[in-house]
Amino acid sequence: MELTNKGLENKETWQSAGYTLPSFDREEMIRKTKENPTWIHFGAGNIFRAFQAAASQKLLNEGVCDTGIIVAEGFDYEIIEKMYRPHDNLSVLVTLKADGNVEKTVVSSIAESCILDSENDAEYVRMKEIFAKPSLQLATFTITEKGYSLVNGKGEQLPAVSSDFAAGPEKPASYIGKVASLLYARFKAGELPIAMVSTDNCSHNGEKLFAAVHAFAKKWTENGLADAGFLSYIENPEKVSFPWSMIDKITPRPDASVEAILRKDGLAGLDPVITSKNTYVAPFVNAEESEYLVIEDLFPNGRPALEKAGMIFTDRETVNKVERMKVCTCLNPLHTALAVYGCLLGFTRISDEMKDADLKKLVEIIGYREGLPVVTDPGVLNPREFIDTVVQVRIPNPFMPDTPQRIATDTSQKLPIRFGETIKAYMASEQLDVHSLRLIPLVFAGWIRYLMAVDDEGNVFEPSSDPLLTTVQPYVASFKLGEAVSAEQAMTALRGLLENDTIFGVNLVKAGLADLVVEYFIQMVSAPGQVRKTLQKYVK
Repeated sequence: MELTNKGLENKETWQSAGYTLPSFDREEMIRKTKENPTWIHFGAGNIFRAFQAAASQKLLNEGVCDTGIIVAEGFDYEIIEKMYRPHDNLSVLVTLKADGNVEKTVVSSIAESCILDSENDAEYVRMKEIFAKPSLQLATFTITEKGYSLVNGKGEQLPAVSSDFAAGPEKPASYIGKVASLLYARFKAGELPIAMVSTDNCSHNGEKLFAAVHAFAKKWTENGLADAGFLSYIENPEKVSFPWSMIDKITPRPDASVEAILRKDGLAGLDPVITSKNTYVAPFVNAEESEYLVIEDLFPNGRPALEKAGMIFTDRETVNKVERMKVCTCLNPLHTALAVYGCLLGFTRISDEMKDADLKKLVEIIGYREGLPVVTDPGVLNPREFIDTVVQVRIPNPFMPDTPQRIATDTSQKLPIRFGETIKAYMASEQLDVHSLRLIPLVFAGWIRYLMAVDDEGNVFEPSSDPLLTTVQPYVASFKLGEAVSAEQAMTALRGLLENDTIFGVNLVKAGLADLVVEYFIQMVSAPGQVRKTLQKYVK
């Protein structure tokens, strides 16, 4: 069995091995999509293949649409060159269900894969052709939150952005510069309408995409490098909209255990590729069954009937409520708590942590007792039912190969939203007392203990990548596992960190939580095994 157009000709072999094949005419779909594209997606990673491409396939299979999806990669071109095109833009989606069942689907909805490289004339001309098509209704994005940033971690404008601001839309080098250039091509083609839909897992994602694109439109028009009307075009939601969305689907890195299942089926060519930019990509993706995508219904050129693929369309206020529900309470904080303590306690699978009574109780209290009281019910999803699914089905799924080490990536960037917003809500409430929060501070203390890069048994480990590691680790440099430290000494060493409202979302000293965080930290650093004992003490 070979994952190519030719390999799929022997349908019986695939079907007898348990694979679901597309029920539409793929050749005809590709022809129609190339002639009159409706949907392009930026970011050719795992979440795209598991979610957006799979949603497109559902619509094709049901006859709701006769065009598929085009994918463009603007960061790591080797993903397209070494994985997509050699497999004729096909992939296998392996859905890992909590009951142990595995669904294997050949995703065939990708009509074309493009490289967003302004230095490659053939590729870039094709991208501009796509954006000049009146049929194009939406561009979706999964380029990570960093992809929208025009500055580095120190707040300095990226050199490529500065260069693009000065050079104009002809051959920009930065990611968003290239996207803005394509919109300029669409503007020049007759101010054609389009929805630019960020589906990245970050707060107010549509606002972030708009701000980044708008910066280019403003600079180019101010500098006389683009027609004056281009800025008005970007600012007019009846022409170019930037809907907000909330996405939720766990799609870990392709796992060896899943690869083994596919090899046993007889699927060839499964070797992964690690690109020169260190992207790990395989011909398959593994993902959980649960998925949510709530989108602000703002599409000036119409849209596919994606509600028939399970997506929820609503207004911006509701999207914001759903996003806050998930990111600030019902999922992301629980994941981060498990990531921090999983690394300290030697876990390598998130699902295994939910078999641990202490860790299970930790996330239940954070979610139900400390978080849920400040959640506004968005109406389209029930917060308690959402947490129930997270705690009872999604995180404990033993077949999901997700790791605390992966989720611990960029924790300094996650804490202010995942926990700081809850603290702010308590501080602003007349009914709730911020001092009643006991386990959110325990997560903060656990993270500070994690920064020592020594686990609970005294073994050194490598912290997951984080842009602020070199900034925050010096705060714990004076602490040694097993050495006694007073509250005064600990507060003196940690005060600068605890007062950092950029990291925690609030100044913990002013919020009245710093002493509790220090108390927890002192206990956890006092001897090997004390992370576990401290956890046990406070989750009871």
